[in-house]
Amino acid sequence: MSSVIGRFAPSPSGRMHLGNVFSALIAWSAAKSEGGKIVLRIEDLDPRAQNPHTASLLMEDLQWLGLTWDAGPFFQSDRKELYLDALTKLKSKDLLYPCFCSRADLHAATAPHASDQMHPYPGTCRNLSEEEREKRLLHKAAATRLKVPPSDNPASFITFTDLVYGAYRENLACTCGDFLVQRSDNVIAYQLAVTVDDADMGVTQVIRGCDLLSSTARQIYLQHLLGYETPTYAHVPLLVDGSGRRLSKRDKDLDLGSFKAHGISAEQLIGFLASLVGLAEPQEELSTSEVARRFSWNALRNHRENVNIRNIFPLDPFSEL
Repeated sequence: MSSVIGRFAPSPSGRMHLGNVFSALIAWSAAKSEGGKIVLRIEDLDPRAQNPHTASLLMEDLQWLGLTWDAGPFFQSDRKELYLDALTKLKSKDLLYPCFCSRADLHAATAPHASDQMHPYPGTCRNLSEEEREKRLLHKAAATRLKVPPSDNPASFITFTDLVYGAYRENLACTCGDFLVQRSDNVIAYQLAVTVDDADMGVTQVIRGCDLLSSTARQIYLQHLLGYETPTYAHVPLLVDGSGRRLSKRDKDLDLGSFKAHGISAEQLIGFLASLVGLAEPQEELSTSEVARRFSWNALRNHRENVNIRNIFPLDPFSEL
């Protein structure tokens, strides 16, 4: 029996668009091609993303597409004690400190993307005295940052092999610096939550969009600190518009509700998405099970470029299916 456990981890911030479905299809097919299992996790850490109606729509859409799951759904909003336990472990190693800076704080509980132009944190609050920290806490709530080693320390270098993009190496001190693990409003930051969740749920294979490739080093660093196993990672191309912008739930880009309303079938959508990475012929209609039978890592490696969806859907998003 396969030991592969993959996962879907959508945020209920809006209806799934084709890009979300594409990543979910690859994750599902990769796991099922080896007889593995899929965990469904709803990433609703941010209170703004805690929408039961949208979460229900997400699950209905996944089932309609044939992207079923074997465990879950798990809601991050129900799992805060696990995250606080991890914070306690990190604090016991003297790796945490309060941060009073506002930069990036509001976005720490959402998945970061390559286009977010992250710059390394300069360490502004790292060496504040205890007296200065207590003084500032009287006037402002603090976020919590995790210390990373200096750039000349070997521990700052994280290396792994991505199943699609190959060897990857990152110096944490140079790319992100000390990063947030808890927001100033006490919401647990994305990097910590997903690291704890993947370990707790036994996830062995993480497949997601290539805009999250740069997140991986921080998660592996946390895994090392917390004593977790490191899963294998694969990052897949994005579906983008004509300007190169990734599809967005916020902008309701090609969401599943629109396709359903126009009578597009699940098999049409699955076949179309599979064709983007050479797993189907153009216009071929497929079930998810058939895509899993055809799944090939080599096909993914040969189709690593982001897909300009407007080249396919120039005007009417439904005319080409």
